[in-house]
Amino acid sequence: MAISSDMIKDCPYFTVQKVLAGKWSLLILHFLSEETLRFNELQRKLDNLTHATLAKQLKALEKSGLIVRTEFAQIPPKVEYSLSDLGRKLQPSLDSLFEWGQEYLKYSSSKN
Repeated sequence: MAISSDMIKDCPYFTVQKVLAGKWSLLILHFLSEETLRFNELQRKLDNLTHATLAKQLKALEKSGLIVRTEFAQIPPKVEYSLSDLGRKLQPSLDSLFEWGQEYLKYSSSKN
């Protein structure tokens, strides 16, 4: 059976893959699940990430409705990022992925 583009478009797995497609999406969501962070705080936690890449990832996650960007009217400008209600609903899935990742690390280290 061939898969049509309509079937893919309406597939929950495809949707999750599309929304979380960014290389750093899961780590960003993990850190924001622990606390609200400013841009530079988040960038320090992701020390291999460039300013441009982090900005792009945050915009994509905000557009997807998973995070909230709160801008404070002050000088210097202050912006904070946090999980949205929809993003918080991902927490059990993030926890499961973390546990699976731990198991996989054990598995892969036993193969070497």
